[in-house]
Amino acid sequence: MSVQTDVTAVLRRNRLLGELDPAQMAELVALGHTLRFDAERTIFDKGDPGDCLYAVLKGQIAIRTSSADGKTMLLNILDSGDVLGEIGLLDGRERTAAAVALRPTELYRIDRADFIPFLERHPRLCTRMMIVLCERLRWVSENIEDAVFHDVPRRLARRLLLLADSYGQPSPSGLRIAQPLSQEALANMLGVTREMVNKSLGALRKTGIVTYAKGFIVINDLALLRDMAGDPERVS
Repeated sequence: MSVQTDVTAVLRRNRLLGELDPAQMAELVALGHTLRFDAERTIFDKGDPGDCLYAVLKGQIAIRTSSADGKTMLLNILDSGDVLGEIGLLDGRERTAAAVALRPTELYRIDRADFIPFLERHPRLCTRMMIVLCERLRWVSENIEDAVFHDVPRRLARRLLLLADSYGQPSPSGLRIAQPLSQEALANMLGVTREMVNKSLGALRKTGIVTYAKGFIVINDLALLRDMAGDPERVS
């Protein structure tokens, strides 16, 4: 399989770029180049210029933000087929978060100077990008609402449902989140202490809603977890 074919296959899985016709996709792929990053390597920092878009070909990336006093929050985990840097790519302003490779990672980079003219030539993609950015805004609003109005157990339940949306796999005992998650990682996602996550996760385990072993979570009672989250339709 050629590099171009491999890149095209990954981009086809992305909601933003998957609707391009073959000619448009070939045009887009011709604009970029491949980069490789070792595990724990920073791809970009918060405050760096938003001068390019990346598509994840292989590996995994953590999107993190931090405060002036050193507190860190894990915003998202991206896998093969995901795209990052869309917001900075459009407005050219500073990155709002940092991106760090969690494992050896291969990315396809398209520079803003090349991508903006491509968008102008293909207005349908502009419409798709607006939809994706609106979804991102709704996600940010939900996170703010969670932090302000909901206690840690409910926030944890909602986060587990979101993770199940992305990584859930049916298993004999329930819905397995096929993404290793330490309690520290969950705490960073919620912006709380590890001890608070440990206590809330322990309560879920005692009631039989989840099991947690070797870094993987299995949702044993999806209905009860939905009820705790107050969002019964999030996961089907």
